[in-house]
Amino acid sequence: MSDGRVTATPPVAEDTRLRLTIIGGYLGSGKTTWLRHQLFEGVFGKAHIIVNEAAETPVDDTLLSAQASGMTMLAGGCACCTGKADLVAVLRRLCDARTSLRAEERTQGQIILETSGLADPAAILDAIRQDGVLVHHIRVTEIIVLVDALNASDQLRTEYLGRAQIEAADRIIVTKADAVPFSILGRVAATAQILNPAAQIMAATKGQLVPLQDFSAALPFDLPIISGNEPVVPTKIDIGDDVDWATFSVWLSALLYARGADLVRVKGVFRTPAGPILIQAVRKSVQPPELLPLEAAINQNKMIFIGRGYIGDDLRRSLDFFAS
Repeated sequence: MSDGRVTATPPVAEDTRLRLTIIGGYLGSGKTTWLRHQLFEGVFGKAHIIVNEAAETPVDDTLLSAQASGMTMLAGGCACCTGKADLVAVLRRLCDARTSLRAEERTQGQIILETSGLADPAAILDAIRQDGVLVHHIRVTEIIVLVDALNASDQLRTEYLGRAQIEAADRIIVTKADAVPFSILGRVAATAQILNPAAQIMAATKGQLVPLQDFSAALPFDLPIISGNEPVVPTKIDIGDDVDWATFSVWLSALLYARGADLVRVKGVFRTPAGPILIQAVRKSVQPPELLPLEAAINQNKMIFIGRGYIGDDLRRSLDFFAS
């Protein structure tokens, strides 16, 4: 029985750890496009962006730096495996930099990690939890995984990593929703829900969220058991001044037609008289070229090809033969 006295509830200590959002998704799923839009809209506030690219020559940092309060580039290895030590070192440095801040300022820290398309977000989360320093200074608030509606049916049937990325998500965003009819979009969403029933599922077009119709009646794709595949790896070629834009675009079209099934992703910046142009392709689908600001010139005429069975020297010889 109460004696009428009021017992004060002790205050709950505010969580001052750095907030980390992990953005994942298979190659070409539209992570950078989506993140650019979120940063422009101020969704993540003043966030420090970490961009991880499996290839040694980065591209995405140029596209994101304008809206970021800080930028760190991790190139040449996936943050979940070969680049894990570099990621841990960067996160520790960001944690150390906060020690001079006032307590109220520490509650506003935000990091966005855009992973490589070859990274497993669950392995990154595990690396943070297993690190004796980061586990006390980093709080992973959400894992967002983007799924390419245009290519998901092939990817999820054949690529184990694509399934693992979805399984790790707190929120799944089906991108390129305008590129497919709802009969396909619904099946992509239904398949994602089978792989991860607990995740929230949304849709987006060109980085902007769009309504997702009820897909409860849609049939998910068949997901066969996946046997061991040859690994998907990046390779880079430098394109000399002897190759003009018209020649390169025709050669790339021919390459995608002949070997697009083995070429998962193409990304790079090509120098043209009009300025640097961003080139992106996913399998046999080439996105419309995007004219970039002049500061993107630092990585011009360096093209990244990510796929199976590609060797940089062979690609360069093929382009040279085509241009001769």
